[in-house]
Amino acid sequence: MKVLLIGSGGREHALALSLAKSPLLSKLFVAPGNPGMAKVADLVALDVANHAAIVAFCKLMDVRLVVVGPEAPLVAGLVDDLEAAGIRAFGPTKAAAQLEGSKGFTKDLCRDYAIPTGAYRRFTAPGPALAYVRERGAPIVVKADGLAAGKGVVVAMTNEEAEAAVKMMFDGAFGAAGAEVVIEDFLDGEEASFFAICDGARALPFASAQDHKRVGDGDTGPNTGGMGAYSPAPVMTPDVEARVMREIVAPTMRGMAERGAPFKGVLFAGLMIGAEGPKLIEFNTRFGDPETQVMLPRYQGDLLALMLAAAEGRLPESPAPLSPQTALTVVLAAKGYPDAPQKGGEIRALDKAEAMAHVVVTHAGTKRDGDRLVANGGRVLNVTALGGSVAQAQARAYEAVDAIDFPDGFCRRDIGWRAVAREKA
Repeated sequence: MKVLLIGSGGREHALALSLAKSPLLSKLFVAPGNPGMAKVADLVALDVANHAAIVAFCKLMDVRLVVVGPEAPLVAGLVDDLEAAGIRAFGPTKAAAQLEGSKGFTKDLCRDYAIPTGAYRRFTAPGPALAYVRERGAPIVVKADGLAAGKGVVVAMTNEEAEAAVKMMFDGAFGAAGAEVVIEDFLDGEEASFFAICDGARALPFASAQDHKRVGDGDTGPNTGGMGAYSPAPVMTPDVEARVMREIVAPTMRGMAERGAPFKGVLFAGLMIGAEGPKLIEFNTRFGDPETQVMLPRYQGDLLALMLAAAEGRLPESPAPLSPQTALTVVLAAKGYPDAPQKGGEIRALDKAEAMAHVVVTHAGTKRDGDRLVANGGRVLNVTALGGSVAQAQARAYEAVDAIDFPDGFCRRDIGWRAVAREKA
């Protein structure tokens, strides 16, 4: 069957590599894609915001399934328009994508279905929001309600930081996404990401991961889209996973169905695991980046068959088959990231890293400039390695990173440090 994958980053490259392994696949298209994906797919110059053009392409090329990678097309209703045209899609409808598109919507769902999360309030004006901050006190979390490219959350350790965040959001730093602000209690514990594949009625546990958001070693500096990750997350024990499925995922599935917006696709739960057990920080309604790059190398099933089953409402009863190995990815970013990444730097010797055993390199922000491969974004490459332990996967990943000649790039040198320390304890 022919499949169209929407997206252009490292997440989509990882998805493309897994989809390409399926015996069900006859042709993979990616729109718009990147140079790395060109090895396994045909790149298509489609405007992903032009839903009519995507529908027309699918009909012309007899595409049987569309896999939507990024959140923006989901929130914009691409799946609705595809399904209205009789084209199957892996991903939630516009109504179901509110779980990511509106933090306030998700917090209200948590309230109505007793899903464990931090106490919160929603605000549409700065005055009451500032008063609430002063009443509750720091540490406290200030969030833009809508999509803000992963930058709309401020974990404020002082009242002054929180007040500055409130003013910044209502002053239009995130445009319409910050027209409403959610302020919630700070949750203490260890963060983890958990993913479930959903078919509207049922949810199948998929995999867990932990990522590193801060730009600098030791989790210092500003937040980013993610500087690296590893899977599985050690804190996600079988007992914790069972609680997450029972206390968070199951009531969410029930709540969305009862609201007339059954959830299909991948449900990504950002969790805080504390003394009282798992609590929800937020939902995303698509695969994570860079979590996908460490989960999919561990997946031993047919990803296309699984996505098709989810889209058709017939998920298997059996658990997702995962390798017991650890996967760890290091993000190579352009100097200046996240504030002002330098584009155009040449990348050489990529083939040396790609030839290493147990290593997968995915492109995140690259383009071709004649015969040269150059940086074309903040996060440029993901270097992933598998190993029998976090320490072994880490060593293999950094060996591959060091084989790449990218003078205008940098990376964190401590991805997985907490897990490595835990292994040694």
